[in-house]
Amino acid sequence: MTRAARGFSLIELLVALAVFALVVVALLNLSGGSTRSALQIETRALAGILAENLAVEAQIGEATPDAAQGEERLGDRQWRWRRAIEPAGAGLTRVRIAVFADDGQQVASAEVLR
Repeated sequence: MTRAARGFSLIELLVALAVFALVVVALLNLSGGSTRSALQIETRALAGILAENLAVEAQIGEATPDAAQGEERLGDRQWRWRRAIEPAGAGLTRVRIAVFADDGQQVASAEVLR
């Protein structure tokens, strides 16, 4: 029998399995990274929407207190926000909105003049 007719040796099979395992692990890491990135993008997008909503409410609403904070529910999540108001000159008022995630990190902000 010639060498070609005998098939693969055990060492060749083990090397092929090792290469396949490395490829599978790399693909799983890539998939996990994509999932984490998608979650971060969703978090920032929802927080940005909430910050813009609160800024518009502050802009079109009646006189608001100098500072306020609260919680809102959006996208099946609870968000904490803080509003600061300061004079901006020429009779204008600057309203700054900051939105925080569950871990206390600021995720989004908005600023309007009124």
